[in-house]
Amino acid sequence: MRIISGEKKGIQLKAVPGLNTRPTTDKVKESIFNMIGPYFDGGIGLDLFAGSGSLGLEGLSRGLEKVVFIDRDRDAIHTIKSNIERCHYIEHSEVFRNEAERALKAVSKRGIQFSCIFLDPPYKLQKLVSLLEKIERDKLLTQDGIIMCEHDAEVELPEAIGTLVCSRKETYGTTAITIYKHAFYDEEE
Repeated sequence: MRIISGEKKGIQLKAVPGLNTRPTTDKVKESIFNMIGPYFDGGIGLDLFAGSGSLGLEGLSRGLEKVVFIDRDRDAIHTIKSNIERCHYIEHSEVFRNEAERALKAVSKRGIQFSCIFLDPPYKLQKLVSLLEKIERDKLLTQDGIIMCEHDAEVELPEAIGTLVCSRKETYGTTAITIYKHAFYDEEE
């Protein structure tokens, strides 16, 4: 597992020890960033269910200004912090150990809006629809922001959730990626 592109290209990342965390493969990660970027001009990212922090760190390497990393697992938090230090992104990162719903509530109270949200929950505990509803209801996504959902290929997510609409879906073996954007955002503006 490594940073694929951007200013930190090639840096090896640690995986979370044990079998509880399923890292996003480099192939899928490259496909994700080709769909949503591939590069960013600033903005704040949210890596919910961050695991090793691989997606958020890739986002930072590709131009995000700051990323908030959240995971409930103690080993994941240690791994994220280690990977942040390895990439020299300490001043561009916030790391919190919290459950996803409580974390979204906390960032909502802070008034933060994200330009890029990575949702990669454990496949067995699919909460994507309720998380997307909360993100939409609490206006946590910027007008031109994107949400990347990684999930089991057998899971069918809705075409729309409030103002969020599915803009793209791709399947890679047993993994699917679904991208959401605001319905009213027109990239031509």
